Amino acid sequence: MKKYLLAATMLSASVMMAGSAWADIQIATAGPMTGQYASFGQQMKAGAEQAVEDINAAGGVNGEKLVLTIGDDACDPKQAVAVANQMVSKGVVFMAGHFCSGSSIPASKVYEEEGIIQISPGSTNPKLTDEGGPNVYRVCGRDDQQGQVAGSLLATEYKGKNVAILHDKTAYGKGLADQTKAAMEANGGKAAMYEAYTAGEKDYTALVSKMKQENIDVAYVGGYHTEAGLIVRQMRDQGMKTQLISGDALVTDEYWSITGDAGEGTLMTFSPDPRKNPNASGVVEKFRAKGIEPEGYVLYTYAAIQAWAQAASTAKSVDIDPVMKALNSGNFNTVLGDLAFDDKGDVKLPGYVWYEWKGGKYDYR
Repeated sequence: MKKYLLAATMLSASVMMAGSAWADIQIATAGPMTGQYASFGQQMKAGAEQAVEDINAAGGVNGEKLVLTIGDDACDPKQAVAVANQMVSKGVVFMAGHFCSGSSIPASKVYEEEGIIQISPGSTNPKLTDEGGPNVYRVCGRDDQQGQVAGSLLATEYKGKNVAILHDKTAYGKGLADQTKAAMEANGGKAAMYEAYTAGEKDYTALVSKMKQENIDVAYVGGYHTEAGLIVRQMRDQGMKTQLISGDALVTDEYWSITGDAGEGTLMTFSPDPRKNPNASGVVEKFRAKGIEPEGYVLYTYAAIQAWAQAASTAKSVDIDPVMKALNSGNFNTVLGDLAFDDKGDVKLPGYVWYEWKGGKYDYR
């Protein structure tokens, strides 16, 4: 079991708390607040701010007010570590972050060493909890779960078709592509092409031309919405009708703003839409009253803070030892529904389902 307590971790946490002069409880969220994936950072920021506002309005945690710090890692691993160290200096006891797996994984080492609980709203790479410390949790699913759903579809619904598996070389994108490829092969399928591309570029003509030459019927993209959007648009520009399929990183309206009508029919995997959860209706209304659509990872960030706050209330403390004990054994009522964590820190919630982009919106397929 992963959920053991390290003496050094407990000592670090107790020293930090004993020497703290903070009157309020310092928590944080961190993600790509700037850069090409900033739409996800804004989702996290909105979710965290609303969660803190609502919890403080209800009396805070153990009678103390939550104070939120926002960190910008730009989905860069080195910047994520720097952000993690900044949070340590601020006396943060809980991190609702990061978003990109490539940021969460290295930052988690800092949080483990310094005795800070981390619950990621959106990092899906299995290594985060498989190899992370006992302080690491997530409220989203895993790429091996997501890849199983995608690989099964590719092997059955597109049996006999030419399938390309593409990835952006990141911890998230390559991990998701590889899990999907493995699941596809386990279900009797075989990819006609396996290709990497470089994130952040604007011209994928060479990649698209290669797919056209290979008569690719289906392109599975392990990567983010910006590049996936450009790829599908450039496929259409070359007259290709290739079906584009991807994962949870396409759950942002910004995808359609990149693709326009070229994005019509794009398929993606994501967890059941929390906006349709009765538990979330009141919170969803609050967001919409502020002109914020709680898409993507807004409610996942809100739920991460809810779960931690409920655990801290149960523990009657924000110290790492009792809060971890509460997280490991408790059930938490959140906007995602009732959730619990397994011994790795992965969430026990319904798995991935299929969505389709139609007319500028995504909904269940």
